[in-house]
Amino acid sequence: MRILQVCAEIFPLLKTGGLADVAGALPSALQDLGGDVRVLLPGFAPILEGLEDASLVAELVPPGALGTAPARLLHGRLGACNTEAYVIDAPGHYRRPGGPYADGTHQPYPDNHLRFALLGWTAAQLAMGLDPRWVPELVHAHDWHAALAPAYLRAAALTHQGPLPASVFTVHNLAYQGLFDGRHFAELGLPDHFFAMHGVEFHGQLNFMKAGLYYADRITTVSPRYALEIQEPEQGCGLDGLLRDRAHQLFGILNGVDEAVWNPATDALLSATYSAAQLAGKARCKAALQRELGLRKAGRAPLFCVVSRLTEQKGLHLVLKALPALIEQGAQFALLGSGDAGLEAAFAEAAHTHPEAVAVRLGYDEPFAHRLIAGSDVIMVPSHFEPCGLTQLYGLKYGTLPLVRRVGGLADTVADTRLETLDHDATGFVFDAFSADGLLQAAARALALYRRKADWTLVQRRAMALPCGWDVPAAHYLALYRRLVT
Repeated sequence: MRILQVCAEIFPLLKTGGLADVAGALPSALQDLGGDVRVLLPGFAPILEGLEDASLVAELVPPGALGTAPARLLHGRLGACNTEAYVIDAPGHYRRPGGPYADGTHQPYPDNHLRFALLGWTAAQLAMGLDPRWVPELVHAHDWHAALAPAYLRAAALTHQGPLPASVFTVHNLAYQGLFDGRHFAELGLPDHFFAMHGVEFHGQLNFMKAGLYYADRITTVSPRYALEIQEPEQGCGLDGLLRDRAHQLFGILNGVDEAVWNPATDALLSATYSAAQLAGKARCKAALQRELGLRKAGRAPLFCVVSRLTEQKGLHLVLKALPALIEQGAQFALLGSGDAGLEAAFAEAAHTHPEAVAVRLGYDEPFAHRLIAGSDVIMVPSHFEPCGLTQLYGLKYGTLPLVRRVGGLADTVADTRLETLDHDATGFVFDAFSADGLLQAAARALALYRRKADWTLVQRRAMALPCGWDVPAAHYLALYRRLVT
């Protein structure tokens, strides 16, 4: 089956969050199961630089204001991602000094609606045979950046002779919807009647996410529990009614871990490798991390970590409130992340006040993320909502027990450790109330277990043995594709 994956970023070439990890791992996993997969991406500089053996497919002539900047479609191979790719080479849209979505001051580019509408439009052109040597049988669009692909496909069906590929749209985080002023709809070249309640209109605005949810043949999201949560008002972000209407076409497929990248037994980024059977290397990783961060070298001090964007969604203000009590009980804490300026300043102040117990690195550093997770004992993910979460999966894989809130994919992947679960399915620590007290109650259970070495190792080894690769999720996606195509 010929499958076109459409996304805005891909690991290891360009990453701002978990979307890139999924985009980088899923194509290879589908290929391992017999899929013929290609990826369509915007021509951001790191992606163009990673495109090998590039050849011209076509000069692009988009409709409306999409065509204000010259654009062409290239085909080649992303060797770092082990996949073939189409890349939209449109310097006016994508070659900018800031990030992929915002400028150097973190302000979204004012023409993002055009930049990512071009991505969706190009996907539809490929579906209609723009490259006659390879025509997809299914188009799979990821998150709001690619969400207009199903809409352009549906528009094409109004005039196209013959069948068109089916479409799947995956919600990675419903909170980020691609909302724009309604006046921009006229610039996209879509039929006028698409700007309606049954279409891309949302309270007078243009909503890319809604376009994907409304026009795709099937919808998926990145965990079974999140698929249920977004059908309710609390986490539906105003789209819960539409999602309830489409409940029979909505599926939750849990993300996986790219085990070629995240595997403590083979990870070249670590100071020592280790496995569930041979855990000695993890202690060496912890000692090396403490030296690197200037923390007090104390093997018996449990080291808690966070690897996250610093946003209210991630519950990091709960960590700040809980931090003094954790330090008082002898724990250490290390953070890698960036985002909200107030949270950045507060964590930096905590590190300044307790330099032997708290370390903070602002920004993102992929190699350091590996060292931090491998060298820590507990990874904290106390999110208000969490579609799937990947850091808790990395924690499981590295024997760094997750401390999470019972929500979304966190609830789907971590089993709480209590006396009654210790010998059965316990793999981490789970709390319910979105509060510092709730987090501290879970942390107290973590501290108590840490003092019982044999029990800690039992849970640690069970966590590391959990199957969390991409083979099972990829099989679920392929089964969904086949139901649409056959």
